This record gives sequence, C-alpha cells and structure tokens, in this order.
Amino acid sequence: MNMDALAVKELCELGSATIYEASGLPCALPPDFRPAWPGARCAGPALTVTAAPGDNLPLHWAVASASPGDILVVDAGGSKYGYWGEVLAVAAQARGIAGLIIDGGVRDTDRLAELRFPVFSTAVTILGTGKSWPGVIGGRIHLRGHDVANGDLVVADADGVAIVPSSQVDAAVQASRARAAKEAGFMERLREGALTLDLYGFRGLADPEVLR
Repeated sequence: MNMDALAVKELCELGSATIYEASGLPCALPPDFRPAWPGARCAGPALTVTAAPGDNLPLHWAVASASPGDILVVDAGGSKYGYWGEVLAVAAQARGIAGLIIDGGVRDTDRLAELRFPVFSTAVTILGTGKSWPGVIGGRIHLRGHDVANGDLVVADADGVAIVPSSQVDAAVQASRARAAKEAGFMERLREGALTLDLYGFRGLADPEVLR
C-alpha cells in the first residue's frame, strides 16, 4: 500500500476512533498501547516484525528493510525491555519510516518527543536489550488478540491504535469520511441547541427515573 502525504494527512485527521467505529471491524488494539509522548500520531502501512524477549536486533533489521511511509508494527510479546530509543528513531526518520507500534517497551521518550517520531508502546523502561536473534520481518503477527499482516493500515493517535486489514481499507476510509461528514452536521445542530437524545434517536431506548 502506497500512500501520499495527502492521504496520510486525511487519515490522521479522521483519527483512530472514527476509523474503528466507521469500519465496523474489530480493528482496535487494546488500550495498553499508549503514545510515548503527547501529540504522537501516524498513519500508514504496517511492516510487521517479530522480536524475541529482550532482543532488539530485529528492529535494526526492520529499519534497514522498511520503505518510506512504513510503520513498524512489532510483536515483542509485551516484554518490558527498551527495544527502541533515540538511536533507532533517528535512523528510522532518515529512511522516512513513519512510526512504531510495539507490544513491548521503549525508552528515551523525551528525545522521541523532541524528534517528533511517533511511538506507541505497552511499556516505557530503561532496561537494555541483547542482539542475538534477527527475528522475522513481514510475517503475520498476533498482537494481544489481533492478527496483523504486512501492508495493513495503521492509524494511531492519542485515542488509540486502529489496524485495518489491507483488503478492507477502501471501505473503511469511505465509511469514515461519511461518518465524519455526518458528525460535522451534528456538531452544528448541537451548537444550536439540539439534544443528543434526538439526534441519535435515544429517546425510545429507555425512560429515566428523574428525582428532583
């Protein structure tokens, strides 16, 4: 999947929550995946990586293998080691890599913020890593109940991480655009005094017991 800058910008503006809800797919990673710094966001195709506990050699190979715009999506089994930091982020930026999603730990978060390199991880830790196993680049991985394949669409921001299967991307983007347009209309009506009960048709669901 190749995406130009305008497509990436649109996906980031739509956001992970809209992509997830509009797609109707179970594509949201668990909230364990959090941005390493406030404001981190990215969108692009996944380059999948499998790493062993406490060994970040596969991430060095992934940086060498990635294409511009790729987002590294790494299954490190949730290991709380510092797989990624300033050194790899600088190397990744030089190659045009768009971000990192890792079920594992990262460090140098202040430097990642200064570099503006988007990182989403399940831990922040200073523990070091070894360099023994080269890992697997581009294979199907399993992230906490979610299968991820090479080329799947990643959209990540402060709300969370959505990963859409490559075969469903066009439909998900079209549905997301429609949802965003509908909600923009709702916002105008809400500012004019309309109620969410009416806009979303909630009045018929249940009547509350009102105590005053």
